[in-house]
Amino acid sequence: MASPTPTLLLLTIFFFISASADPDMLQDLCVADLSSGIKVNGFPCKDAASVTSLDFFSQGLANPGLTNNTFGALVTGANVMTIPGLNTLGVSLSRIDYAPGGLNPPHTHPRATEVVFVLEGTLDVGFLTTANRLISQSLKKGDVFAFPKGLVHFQKNNGKVPASVIAAFNSQLPGTQSLGATLFGSTPPVPDNILAQAFQTSPGTVKHIKTKFQPKK
Repeated sequence: MASPTPTLLLLTIFFFISASADPDMLQDLCVADLSSGIKVNGFPCKDAASVTSLDFFSQGLANPGLTNNTFGALVTGANVMTIPGLNTLGVSLSRIDYAPGGLNPPHTHPRATEVVFVLEGTLDVGFLTTANRLISQSLKKGDVFAFPKGLVHFQKNNGKVPASVIAAFNSQLPGTQSLGATLFGSTPPVPDNILAQAFQTSPGTVKHIKTKFQPKK
């Protein structure tokens, strides 16, 4: 059976636009003025006369990202920070590339549901409900999988070749909290005794784990 075409991804994105998690827009466009010092829920609009097609354009997802890092995976965003024209539109994309054995570690998106479309390779993915139930699935090229808003989820490439996905979000800036980095690499740090009690381990073990999440010099 033939693999689904990218048309399925485009239909998914269209659905996300119509089911945005962000506030509805009140004008045709509001290209983000990322340099403005004004703080609002989102970004202020730049002057309409200065808007160009480049505000709505990006080639950032065209090529695979470098995966020679700790987890063997790289997320490349196409959100309001890289496409200012997405401001108030309530939609964004990411490309995620995985080396063989690569992991996009357990994390959440506090402001968006995520749908992934597998471009290449195979992945084992899953999310955890608030009842601590794991919902998991093995994916291949052309498959689609949804991760509900705010729930902890992950993707792992257990294959022998690279894998990649396009991820769609119903937010212009979905946000990401990676559990390991959030708990063990925060600034200022979460106290060792808090983490030791939460994970039923020793403060010494917590200190050792924290060394794995310190910024590399």
